[in-house]
Amino acid sequence: MSLERVRGAYEAVLEWLVIVLMAALFVEVTVGVVYRTFGQSLVWYDEVASILLAWLTFYGSALASVKRAHIGCPEVMALLPPGPKFAFRLLAELLTISFFLLMGWTGYEVLGVLDTDHLVSLPEVPIAWVQSVVPISAALIVAAELITLPRVLSNALHPPAVTGGASQ
Repeated sequence: MSLERVRGAYEAVLEWLVIVLMAALFVEVTVGVVYRTFGQSLVWYDEVASILLAWLTFYGSALASVKRAHIGCPEVMALLPPGPKFAFRLLAELLTISFFLLMGWTGYEVLGVLDTDHLVSLPEVPIAWVQSVVPISAALIVAAELITLPRVLSNALHPPAVTGGASQ
């Protein structure tokens, strides 16, 4: 299987995960609003909504990484000749991967500290389970960066022909 097919499959899995999280957040907020409209507030509504939003943000970041859709400076990079462009791309990728490896490791370490804590409104749900999004999404972002790295570096040395859209 080619790396581009792996990237496509990885992107599809992350897209479905983000879609499921968005749908869950939509349903949860809608149910919360309906209950409040009838004067029956759900005790877990706010806490679960904020958790789903955080999960959506972290897993959405992994999806943005595999799509190469994060904020960048393509105009500046386009002005550089291939050699320096390659060096800056490589440095940026190494810094990004290093940051998310550190974030994943630190996030994993924090899970041990949170091992005995539980949600306030849903005491049967451990906070460590909720916070596991940090090391998991960090690992997903590192995987996305590694999957797209060969294409990014190749494009730095040999820019693809522009056909009306921005290129990475």
